Amino acid sequence: MDKYNLISFFGVFVLLGVAWILSNNRRIMNWRVIVLGVCLQLVFGLLVFRAPAGERFFLLVNDLVVKILDASTEGTRFVFGPLALPPGVTNEHGETSVGFILAFQAFPSIVFFSAVISILYFTRIMPMIVKGFAWMFTRLMKVSGAEALCAASNIFVGVESTLTVKPYLERMTRSELCTLLTAGMSTVASNVLALYVFCLRGTFEGIAGHLVSASILSAPAALVMSKILYPETDEPETLGETVEPHYERDSNVFAAVISGANSGAKLIFGIVALLLAVMGLVALLNLVLNGIGWRVNALAGWNVDWSLEGMLAVLFYPFGLIVGIPPADVPEIARLIGERAVLTEVPAYRELAVLIETGVLQHPRSAVIATYALCGFAHVAAVAIFVGGASAIAPSRTTDLSRVAGRALLAATLACLMTASVAGVFFSSDSFRMIAAP
Repeated sequence: MDKYNLISFFGVFVLLGVAWILSNNRRIMNWRVIVLGVCLQLVFGLLVFRAPAGERFFLLVNDLVVKILDASTEGTRFVFGPLALPPGVTNEHGETSVGFILAFQAFPSIVFFSAVISILYFTRIMPMIVKGFAWMFTRLMKVSGAEALCAASNIFVGVESTLTVKPYLERMTRSELCTLLTAGMSTVASNVLALYVFCLRGTFEGIAGHLVSASILSAPAALVMSKILYPETDEPETLGETVEPHYERDSNVFAAVISGANSGAKLIFGIVALLLAVMGLVALLNLVLNGIGWRVNALAGWNVDWSLEGMLAVLFYPFGLIVGIPPADVPEIARLIGERAVLTEVPAYRELAVLIETGVLQHPRSAVIATYALCGFAHVAAVAIFVGGASAIAPSRTTDLSRVAGRALLAATLACLMTASVAGVFFSSDSFRMIAAP
């Protein structure tokens, strides 16, 4: 274990300390959740990065996801022709790629993966897996069955995971609601995960395995950070109980495919609308900030980046050091984490791919840790999405959801950083095919 692995190890506890300082009730801590949640992360990290069987399993997962992603491109190429070809590729008709176009090459994979997940739900495979994870969280960490189920389902699906606890949502405590939002924002849905794989697969050979690992690791991290920042002071209805996931099963497999594809299409439009609005608003805000900053720099003789991303990069700089990123790469990774906080994770992952491809990052561990740190919906726009989704199901809880939303975003951000720190603890130069040679 080198010095950066040790820094990452101590970083886990520094992040826990930050969460405790920011807690709304520092006198009430569920130590079982905290200790066992951290242990679960460390054990799982050890299995993924250092155990030969675990490494082979996630190599298999990586290859399986990539092959499924390759299959998804058949429909994309049929519909969009040369626009769907990745950079440098020529198809059987002699048509060449016009370069990377996010809308035509990456987004369509969301529709395909949404259909696959819908089929897994119809065949009852996915509910069984989700229930297994929920049972483990409930038994080991002694959290309520409802919040354990929500954390488990968020490993695989996004905002629709709230539906799995629909029968309990009206009666959940505020701490449980905070956990519900935190779990949603600290993990990523399988269909969106495919988008990230598409963005990075050309420069990061084992990206699919890492992203699946990150989503699983972030589930116990979400429970830990949520319970530190918003400890339980009431008695949850399903405390210590295993509850059944609630979902609406389609009538047949064809209906499942149609339902999944339609959900994927709606998600694409939602992502596009979000990117158009948020990136435009941030650009507008940066015009104002840079205008003010230019005058300040001129008067003070400074050379400071006054953009929103620049200021957030400064905020996340110490966290980059804490999770074990080598100092030479911290400014770039801190900027990406800051970007994710306001611009969503999609442009952050695209920029990470560029940093890897152009050789800007000097250490392979920086790319790996960044992959884990960015793997979550921990951004401002997600707050509106998850609060809105839960409020639509339980309108009477809108006020409570809005009151815990800020702490949930903070908890999700710290959970993603904690997951990155655990990845940094067990990182080695040969951890399942790290980064492809440029």
